[in-house]
Amino acid sequence: MRRLIQIVLLSGVLLMLSGCGYNTLQETDESIKSSWADVLNQYQRRADLIPNLVNVVKGYAKHEKDVLTQVTEARARVGSIQATPALLNDPQAFARFQAAQGNMGSALSRLLLVAENYPKLKADANFRDLQAQLEGTENRITVARNRYIKAVERYNVTVRSFPSNLTAMMFGFKVKPQFTVENEKEISTPPKVDFGTDAPKKK
Repeated sequence: MRRLIQIVLLSGVLLMLSGCGYNTLQETDESIKSSWADVLNQYQRRADLIPNLVNVVKGYAKHEKDVLTQVTEARARVGSIQATPALLNDPQAFARFQAAQGNMGSALSRLLLVAENYPKLKADANFRDLQAQLEGTENRITVARNRYIKAVERYNVTVRSFPSNLTAMMFGFKVKPQFTVENEKEISTPPKVDFGTDAPKKK
């Protein structure tokens, strides 16, 4: 009899949790982790392109030391931030990560603009290949970040909505930080990396 009562109570608890958004909270939390991993992968892909890009530009534009230094330093700042899972629950740490990536994008844009003054650089095969890879990477970053934004939006709505908000409080689910509106506008216009109609097509 006691065993039967325990089974009934357990079934009741499971039914209550599923009806109060527990499963949705778990599902959306996992979706955030997955989409965030993709964001980090694409940012890393961009960071990996930078040393080669800087070296190619340096070969033709040695006098552009300030711009080259800015890109190198921006990459170093990005690399110094530990993008651990805990970052997704820390608004201040998330903001620092976001700002560092934004500075990285701005520095890259300035570097690419420098190439306009160096026709031989624009014609360099290595530079053109890196240019195409960077354009593709920026587009992948945009897609990955938009997926993350949507995943966080769904999760945060669940955390704030009744009755799932009661379940969230009970199990410690909290609202997660989001990319800012200003940054969302920024990612919708990736850095321009096309220097002519004869440039290689986006991969």
